[in-house]
This record gives sequence, structure tokens and C-alpha cells, in this order.
Amino acid sequence: MTLSVSTGQAVDLRVQPVGEVLDRVERSLQVRLLPDTVVRKRRSVGARTDRDTWVRVERRLLDKITDQGWNGTECAARLAGVAQPAWQGCVVWRDADGPVMWRADETELLPGAPVGSAVVSEVPELPDEWWEALNASLDALAAQDTRRVATPDTDTITQELVTESIRGVFPGDFDTTVKRWVPAHADLNWANVTAPVFSLFDWEDWGDAPLGLDSASLWASSLAVPALAGRVRQERRSDFESRDGKLMTLFVCSKILGPYAHPEDPRLEPARRMAEQVIEELQAG
Repeated sequence: MTLSVSTGQAVDLRVQPVGEVLDRVERSLQVRLLPDTVVRKRRSVGARTDRDTWVRVERRLLDKITDQGWNGTECAARLAGVAQPAWQGCVVWRDADGPVMWRADETELLPGAPVGSAVVSEVPELPDEWWEALNASLDALAAQDTRRVATPDTDTITQELVTESIRGVFPGDFDTTVKRWVPAHADLNWANVTAPVFSLFDWEDWGDAPLGLDSASLWASSLAVPALAGRVRQERRSDFESRDGKLMTLFVCSKILGPYAHPEDPRLEPARRMAEQVIEELQAG
């Protein structure tokens, strides 16, 4: 099978052929991927195996791989108190035809199905135990120590990135300096959590980030459903009431309202209203 995904450019794995890549993964991990379970996303492909595990394959450009390496899922295996699928092993290689790396991580199966897509349009049925497990995992994660730096959307998060993102959309007289950095998943949305049993997966971008990034990200993923967005803010109240949490609210709103905003995105108006409220609170000190 001919591959056309080895160029040094961003590609969409939902439409590009990946047969040879999956064949290599099977040989290297000595496993068979079940064809009818394959899930294709823009940057990754996943599938169930014949030994009841899950393999996630990602393609990443070399200039998107930082000095800390590209082993987030592997490093997350040591996190205590965080509900996640156990990591089993991996295979990593450089593409022979371009500045591209491939990585396949094998983990145990998820305990349930993903709650939804990255942005949900209806309220999922989540028991109180689910929210308790979410809170316990996020609190346990924030209490860890790591030298990793989070890479949301594959971009290393820095004070400069936070300031530029916020200022690019919300000019105003308020300080954008982050006071507290803690470990974060950095890609927390409804496609990366399971129910009815809570589990958090896709750890490739985790690392230190401003306090409140995960809570704000899940809230942004919920904005099309006001009741769900409200529940997230209620459950993670301490994050949202903190100064850093307010900055992270603006940070995620800047992505919704920024230059790539979609005019029909149902999150536009609630994000705009919340941003105005948060800016007033920051300006008031």
C-alpha cells in the first residue's frame, strides 16, 4: 500500500492512507489491530487489539517535538491517584522520507466509551460518582511534580503564549502574569474522558501549565450546553475563582473568539459574555 503521509507538512490522518504504518505497528508490538475498531482522527489513529488492549498511533512533525521528548503517555503512567488506562509499551520511529516521527502507545482498554466529541451539543448523563472521580483525578494531578511542560494543541505553553493569546483578543488594563503552574492534562475535553466509569486518556501533551487550564478547557468544551458548562464551573469552583483560573478562562475563550472563530459556533456568545465578566473581575483586582 502506498503511503502519502511522510511529507514534512501537516496532514489529516482521517483521509490519508495509513496501511503501511499500521502494519509496522503490528510487527513491532507483535499484535493484531482489529480492522473494524479503527478510529481515525486528524493527528492520530487508534484501534483495539487481539489481546484486548488499545493502540494509539500519532504522527508529529519534528519541530513539534520539544526537548522534553515525546513520551507523555509513558510518563503519565507514574502519576498517582489519576484514573487512566494503564500503559503497556510503545514503538517510536522516524519517517524515512521526511522530518516526521511516528509513535504508537499500547494501553489497557478504556473502562467505558468516550463521553462525546471534543465539543458536546447535549448534556451527557453523568452520575455524581463520575464528577467525584473527575475532581479526585484533577486534584491528584495538580499535586504531582514534573519537569514536563504542557503542549496544548502541540504548542508549548509559556507565559509569552498566554499573554499573546489573551492580548490578541482581549485588550485591556489587567495583568496576564501567571502566578502558579501545576501539572495538567492539557487536552481535557469530552472526547478524552469516559463514562459511566471515569477515566482520562490521551496524555501526550501533559505537563506543567497555569493553574486552571484543565478546568477551563473542559468548560470551553461544554459551552454549547449551558447546564453542562455551569456544572463544570460548579465542580471546579476553586480553579475558576482563582486569578490564574480567570486567566485560563480568557485563554480558552481567545481560541473560541480569535481569528479562527467560526461564525456559527454556538460557543461564541457565552464565551464573549464570560470573557467580559472575567476581565471586569481582573481589572477590579
